[in-house]
Amino acid sequence: MFANVAPQRQSRRSRSPIRAIAALCFAVAAVFVPAAPAAAKPDPIRAVVGVRAVVPAEARTAGSLGTERQGNGIVIDAKGLVLTIGYLIMEAQSAEIHGADGKTVPAAIVAYDHQTGFGLLRATAPLGIEPVELGSAADLKMGARVLAVGYGGPRAVVPAQVVSRRSFAGYWEYLLDGAIFTMPPHPIFGGAALIAEDGKLVGVGSLFVNDAIEPSVLAPGNMFIPIDLLKPILPDLLTSGRSAGPPKPWIGVHVAEAQSRVVVVRTSDEGPAKAAGIVPGDIIIGVDGKRVTSIEDFLRKTWAQGSAGTAVPLDIVKADTPNPEVTHIKVQSIDRHRWLKIHRGF
Repeated sequence: MFANVAPQRQSRRSRSPIRAIAALCFAVAAVFVPAAPAAAKPDPIRAVVGVRAVVPAEARTAGSLGTERQGNGIVIDAKGLVLTIGYLIMEAQSAEIHGADGKTVPAAIVAYDHQTGFGLLRATAPLGIEPVELGSAADLKMGARVLAVGYGGPRAVVPAQVVSRRSFAGYWEYLLDGAIFTMPPHPIFGGAALIAEDGKLVGVGSLFVNDAIEPSVLAPGNMFIPIDLLKPILPDLLTSGRSAGPPKPWIGVHVAEAQSRVVVVRTSDEGPAKAAGIVPGDIIIGVDGKRVTSIEDFLRKTWAQGSAGTAVPLDIVKADTPNPEVTHIKVQSIDRHRWLKIHRGF
């Protein structure tokens, strides 16, 4: 199904064996042209649409993500259901969808799921676009050939390779197991479709990353969310706008890793951490007396305390303490979804 896609060449210098592998990924991704399938199938590239969302200035995320957001979406059913990355439509009050023919259709916000990162829109008028078929990323391994597809025709299609599968820990209290990392990077990655060689959707674009191959190794690429995470929660997203089950405890910190330490970079306004007296520069060295050495470690130990509403006991070295010592602070966690100002309508 990749036969009609013009390759995009990018040059990179290799300074180590790992980067040599990265360079090989670029070269292979740029030249593969498998034979077209015997039977005609819907073109998955045409199923990728543009998404534009408008967010109120008073939204919690307006300052960090902006009030006008644009990216990609993927038509996944015959009734105009569009899958995208959640941050494009999070707290949006209105949205619209742009088809391959240039037609613009208003869309209703259906769902935003913080746990996976998915977002859903529903077109309010027929799109006239055949949906892409959902595949599975379960067997998508390092070296697999894929297409990263954004809105905008052939120029928005990037032949790529899967260069790693591993967990991803986001500084905004987000953790994804089995994330898909690809190279070369797609410049318009938000909500982009990751298409396997069989023409099926296997991932949704989330981020640009500098360490696609492995942590601490310079290798620019993208992180995609596996489509497998959507299938079990899709009914919940359609009926209630989010996945079911107890929400994870959220304390409202943005953190960074530095020398095996978790450092607070920012606290959310009116969030639990700020209310508990945690400030930027504080170092989280443990949760309930158990040392943490990474963002992933911090999140897993925080979430092990219980669901949203539980008091999370943190071991902190305060930024403004002249003689560093451990301070024990209990942070009353909440459900992040309720902290956001979600607009939802059909």
